[in-house]
Amino acid sequence: MVESTYTPVLAVSRLGFFLLGIRFHVTGAEHVPKSGGAVMTLNHISYLDFTFGGLAARPAKRLVRFMAKKEVFDHKVSGPLMRGMKHIPVDRYGGGAESYQAAIKALTSGEIVGVFPEATISTSYELKDFKSGAARMAMEAGVPIVPVVMWGGQRIMTKGRRRDPTRGTHVRIVVGEQFFPDPTADPVAVTAELKARMSVLLDEAQATYAGKPRSPEDTWWIPARLGGTAPTLEQAAVRSAEVNAARAARRAAKDTGA
Repeated sequence: MVESTYTPVLAVSRLGFFLLGIRFHVTGAEHVPKSGGAVMTLNHISYLDFTFGGLAARPAKRLVRFMAKKEVFDHKVSGPLMRGMKHIPVDRYGGGAESYQAAIKALTSGEIVGVFPEATISTSYELKDFKSGAARMAMEAGVPIVPVVMWGGQRIMTKGRRRDPTRGTHVRIVVGEQFFPDPTADPVAVTAELKARMSVLLDEAQATYAGKPRSPEDTWWIPARLGGTAPTLEQAAVRSAEVNAARAARRAAKDTGA
């Protein structure tokens, strides 16, 4: 599929990755449907996950319409590109129903909609709690869910870390088998099944990842359970709650003019 904005952006991105020496190892791409709607669910460990997830669909010659926070669409540079690529804005502080209906419309029109069930980047690089939106969308639209897991992108550009587009960085992408959730099922149960499937894919991605620490101290990107120095899920959750509380306080102060 060729589009006036999406296709050039993909081409420039792939050229940039090539020049930086970033190597991709994608398996399971045959599970991406060649036609029809689908919900592609992805783990979230870096700011580049949108691009990496889109690469997983290229063998099937598909484009993914990602659901992304509204702030990205408000930016003077990224905004026109996001709208040109027909991504779907999500207002995290209200208006969720509108973005949900936009996603349903895209799915029933035969598009692949990309969703990050964790909503925000996991700084533990483990799977956080999943929101049920992806399951509910697939059930309502009558389309399959295609689980995708990425690993290695956190080394390049992630939350709380300096950007490091190191030459030769390896990015592992594993696409799981698609599955059709029963439209009469409990969305919470479907979400639990989805997380279990993605957990298996994450184990595979980590076990087959070719990248290694560059020094004994370079283990911040490796989860604690694997012997790394990344925070645990619990530690990351505490820090995230502190950041969210501070952000909410700033918004409240701004709204009241304090």
